[in-house]
Amino acid sequence: MDVAALGTILGIWAHPDDDIYLSAGIMAMAARNGQRVVDVTATRGEGGSMDEERWSSATMGEVRTRELLRSLEILGVAEHRFLEGLVDVDMETPLDEAGAAQVMAIVEEVCPDTVLTFGPEGMTGHEGHKSVSRWAAQAFEACAEPGARLYHATSTPSWAERWVPRLAPFGIFLPGTPPVTPEEELAIHLELPEDVLELEHRAILAHESQVEGLAHVFGEDFKHAMALEAYRLAAERT
Repeated sequence: MDVAALGTILGIWAHPDDDIYLSAGIMAMAARNGQRVVDVTATRGEGGSMDEERWSSATMGEVRTRELLRSLEILGVAEHRFLEGLVDVDMETPLDEAGAAQVMAIVEEVCPDTVLTFGPEGMTGHEGHKSVSRWAAQAFEACAEPGARLYHATSTPSWAERWVPRLAPFGIFLPGTPPVTPEEELAIHLELPEDVLELEHRAILAHESQVEGLAHVFGEDFKHAMALEAYRLAAERT
């Protein structure tokens, strides 16, 4: 696909690394084109400690903030916003609804042509992801300019068949996820060029506190699991 056709891109996500897994290639290619790319993260991922001895919960927000900013630097993305006052607790806890107004204000300010975010299922079933999806939809409906499009992250049947069973031991996807969309129904179907895939791989490895185990188990396959970025069209402003 032609990433240039996406215009100004606004990504709205819940935690550091959500954006990298789902949109790193799009962001890198758009930034390379000179398009405006604004990346929004609702929380600092405080609830994401995988190893209390190495990364204690008390410092997790600081660790993940540094990891995210480093990964965006690798991708060439210069604009990033954290929402204020939101804390990530666990996968079962929705985020504070104070985030809704902040997302609304960002959409109004940025005037994006393209909004990338989770679908209502949150991609992984994470309640924080679902909160962000809802806020993005509300803001898009209220503030987006005519012609703007809202896209929800998804996977393809072939991707899910190959990777979901291999990822199952890590507990990433709750029952009923990830969403699966036939390729012919995708609005964005981007097979990353090798140079962009390498950038994406470097960017996700910057999130060491989150991906160390995955990278060790999967080796080179870890990179290839992220070679596709897929979205379905959720809404379009007329």
